[in-house]
Amino acid sequence: MAVPTNRGRNWLLVLLLFVPVSLALEYVLHVGGLAVFVTSALAIIPLASLIGTATEWLAERLGEGIGGLLNATFGNAAELIIAIVALRAGFHDLVKASITGSIIGNVLLVFGASALYGGIRYPKLEFNPTAASLGATMLLLSAISLVVPAIFHEVGGGALAPERSVSLDIAIVLMATYVASLIFTLMTHRHLYLGAAGEADARQDMPPVSRALLLLVAATVGIAFMSEMLVGSVEPAAEAFHMNEVFVGVILVAIIGNAAEHSSAVIMAARNRMDTSINIALGSSIQIALFVAPLLVFLSYFIGPRPMDLVFTPFEVVSVAIAVGTIAFISQDGESHWMEGVQLLAVYIILGIAFYFLPNR
Repeated sequence: MAVPTNRGRNWLLVLLLFVPVSLALEYVLHVGGLAVFVTSALAIIPLASLIGTATEWLAERLGEGIGGLLNATFGNAAELIIAIVALRAGFHDLVKASITGSIIGNVLLVFGASALYGGIRYPKLEFNPTAASLGATMLLLSAISLVVPAIFHEVGGGALAPERSVSLDIAIVLMATYVASLIFTLMTHRHLYLGAAGEADARQDMPPVSRALLLLVAATVGIAFMSEMLVGSVEPAAEAFHMNEVFVGVILVAIIGNAAEHSSAVIMAARNRMDTSINIALGSSIQIALFVAPLLVFLSYFIGPRPMDLVFTPFEVVSVAIAVGTIAFISQDGESHWMEGVQLLAVYIILGIAFYFLPNR
């Protein structure tokens, strides 16, 4: 997962002002509720960007192989931390909704915005169709991993023990597939993911490893604190905006956790580096489906009030299937333009509207 240059993410750092603001609201003024939800959400965005910065520095210092592994590991750190906090609090529907939202958000919103913005500047945007096709195929696996537990839930009559066993076994398969995908992208076929030569980033003044590690730890701790406040204020915020829990997870939490990566993809598209842009969009969705989702299932047995399954709502399953089918169709020719970006964004908005009016379970 590529990250934007420092110039591209400087605007995000202004939002760091919301870190002390949210802390003051929560612990000094004891305001809570909607105000804490909004300010902690805004604070998470620059902290996620700082994790990307630190990962980029470490990648440059430690070499391509380790750097690629670091990017793959920390590419969705913000979403993972938020999900772990919500998992510990027992908000399983919110956690699963955030997984769904990250998958469809990266595919439809991120790549759609990238194609639209890049397409306005360039008549035709080209990328490696082989890598894009593989990404779409991996996402198809993620759709299958959602469909099977949902069907089993209907056929099995909702028995908890078998559903948890099926979910745990599927999680193991997904994690094994993710490890295989890392070997493919970082070792055996990494040439497919290098992309075309583009504008070079300034890397002469990369800081030492110790500073990068310090930044990585500080940003991670910051996200953990902000996530605690975000999750703690979800219910009053949802009530204030008349939102259901699934909409909060699918749309709001997914956008908050992915904001830094969203800007990365759009910046790369603006430079006509669509290989990088589509790798960010598809790669992040793949990581969520094949790494974050099964990891959360495993962690739920140790930190949650009860184990989490992979039984998603029918509409979540359909939404992921729609997103995967759309990106598979659009990416097969290895090129894009601004109208395809409009189409992807239209699908995302339509799904968002439906999720907003979805009744609570």
